[in-house]
Amino acid sequence: MQRLSGKIRNTALMKIPKNTGFYIVFIAASLFFLLIQYMTHLEFMMHLAAIPLEILVGIFIVERFLERREKKEKRRMLMFIKSYLFRSEMLNLFIANFNALKFPAITMVKIKNATLEELKQMREEANTIEYKSPETMEPVIMEYVKAEHVWHNFRERAITYNFEEIFQDMIYILHFVYDVKLFKNNNPDNLFIYEAEKKVLIMEKVKKILGGGIRKFLDYAIELKEKQPDMFYDLISDYELSSQIRFPQNEDRGQTKI
Repeated sequence: MQRLSGKIRNTALMKIPKNTGFYIVFIAASLFFLLIQYMTHLEFMMHLAAIPLEILVGIFIVERFLERREKKEKRRMLMFIKSYLFRSEMLNLFIANFNALKFPAITMVKIKNATLEELKQMREEANTIEYKSPETMEPVIMEYVKAEHVWHNFRERAITYNFEEIFQDMIYILHFVYDVKLFKNNNPDNLFIYEAEKKVLIMEKVKKILGGGIRKFLDYAIELKEKQPDMFYDLISDYELSSQIRFPQNEDRGQTKI
């Protein structure tokens, strides 16, 4: 973990010495011309001193513009990658997670038909998560374990795109997955959630990860609603259909509760 975290920090820091040295050269050139002007009183030197600073400002503006554009493009690519993963390898995880929810009562029909403001209200309500029972949380936990390769995938992409926040989230989830796997290896017939209930810190981690999954899904739904409404509709429709297949007993007046 330390090696990978260091890799991200080093990627960001590699640019600092080079850019700093570049700026220092231009500033030094400007100071040099100012020194000559001070010694010779030649007004022309003032104009020469201004040239490196003007170039420096121009370079700085262009660099910031390119960095913002690059970051925006990376975020856009990540959005499409998440669309694929959410509709394939993470589908069972999210369906199980929403199905276990007691509060807030969120359904895919509600999400699909919601306005942007209503989606944001759902997201606000999801800051407080309550599950139906500990037993309903266990399948969600095991889906996180099954999706271990997905967390590794996201971790590697976070390193590639220099998204340190995502990297830290994946490390946190992977540590949780390893804890669950270790417990299951030693206690194959016992529920992990019962063990978590005995230890406050572990239970807090369970709630943070499972509740965080709900919030991440809603964050992504809001992002798609704003930027890619067609993709939003297709994604939620897939989830609605899959939920009907997996949990037909949750249908209520034509609405799928998951």
